[in-house]
Amino acid sequence: MEAAVNVINSIIWSRALIYLCLGAGLFYSILTRFVQVRLFSEMWALLLSGKSSAQGISSFQALTVSLSGRVGTGNIAGVAAAIGFGGPGAIFWMWVVAFLGAATAFAESTLAQIYKEEHGGQYRGGPAFYIEKAMGQKWYAWIFAVSTIIACGFLLPGVQANSISKAAAMAFGSGDIIQTSFGALSQAQIISGTVVVLALGFIIFGGVKRIAHFAQVVVPFMALAYILIALVVVFLNISELPRIIGMILGDAFTPMAGVGAAIGWGVKRGVYSNEAGQGTGPHAAAAAEVQHPAQQGLVQAFSVYFDTLFICTATAFMILITGAYNVHGDGALLIQNIGADIPANGPAFTQMAIESVMPGVGNPFVAIALFFFSFTTILAYYYIAETNVAYVNRVFHIPGLTFALKLLLMGATFYGAIKTANLAWGLGDIGVGLMAWLNIVGIIIIFFMAKPALKALKDYEEQKKSGVEKYSFDPEQLGIKNADFWVGKNKQ
Repeated sequence: MEAAVNVINSIIWSRALIYLCLGAGLFYSILTRFVQVRLFSEMWALLLSGKSSAQGISSFQALTVSLSGRVGTGNIAGVAAAIGFGGPGAIFWMWVVAFLGAATAFAESTLAQIYKEEHGGQYRGGPAFYIEKAMGQKWYAWIFAVSTIIACGFLLPGVQANSISKAAAMAFGSGDIIQTSFGALSQAQIISGTVVVLALGFIIFGGVKRIAHFAQVVVPFMALAYILIALVVVFLNISELPRIIGMILGDAFTPMAGVGAAIGWGVKRGVYSNEAGQGTGPHAAAAAEVQHPAQQGLVQAFSVYFDTLFICTATAFMILITGAYNVHGDGALLIQNIGADIPANGPAFTQMAIESVMPGVGNPFVAIALFFFSFTTILAYYYIAETNVAYVNRVFHIPGLTFALKLLLMGATFYGAIKTANLAWGLGDIGVGLMAWLNIVGIIIIFFMAKPALKALKDYEEQKKSGVEKYSFDPEQLGIKNADFWVGKNKQ
């Protein structure tokens, strides 16, 4: 199965997708005149403004829901894999894809707000909705919706659960080996998988509001704690920091594993981590209660910065500054600082980095951090899959489909916890790649058809310049069609 998954990934994650991710970010950066830089202060102001409603969550809650999807195992195990297979220079390409991807995130999240709908007293939206309404291609929207249900309901949760079980085993021991129908499993795998599934069931059967409130509390706290630990590790090795930054910049273009490996792994794990262009962030963006679509686009652009430039950089600096990594290439170790049997596709590099500075702290801290990071990411996956089930049910009204999704996701989570890291990551990469292909092609076509995100940005900036106290959005006046929610809101 691993061999088949690797073949599929080699097709999906060809250089075409790597350069499509970078190219889309550059495309929207230029068109918006680098909105991710020009309106950075506005992002901060919007984070703390806005309120929830009976139908929608606040901008901050939407940010934390999308961050709970972005900040996950990719920030710990994903960064380790980027270094382990692409060399230190892969981190530079993670920075590049984050900077450019912030513009992509602005575009896709603004589109999600423009074309959102109200379903059962809740706001719903995302790529399937804006592909149908802006492109007028229902068949393409359906392909995205079904692909996303499969990706977020089955392929992606296992990656998060796998990292939790691996970190728990390293921190607290594997325990006894038990023979099961799934093969020989450790107690740590079984217990980790069971705990995550039970906690997951309690939250997801409570609805999107419970997910939003849980994420609002947990995400900022766990991220702050992780960054503080990283600062301690870096501060205790501060004399090494200039050398590490120089190594990242130098290896970005002449890494031992080859430039292609650094770019490929940097972009691949960058997109996996910050999800810019993947099409997951717009689902949470659409759920927000805002005065103008561009506002939530700006908030989501900031989340890309937070994810990669803060959390991923913190992980990278810890790993590199302590030398707790190996670099693999062409079946051999190009750099070996630690045991050759230490897997790069997991949290071990990060745990060893913290452990080397704070003995007795690194292993359990990363295990706990990974639990919260990954658990909230699985919750975000459920919300995204549920939104696309709602999209499908607009037409078919299949009874029990949401309930079946919950059971599928819980089963996939347990399965991921007990399988090998390579298989779990491989399945996850298929899910990310499929969504990225469909979404990025979609938002580029939409631009050439109607330019709705750009029109919304221009309208927002004009209102801001005129000093309005309350923003408004009139899609008909801007020549944006099928934005039914906003048309109805204006009539009311």
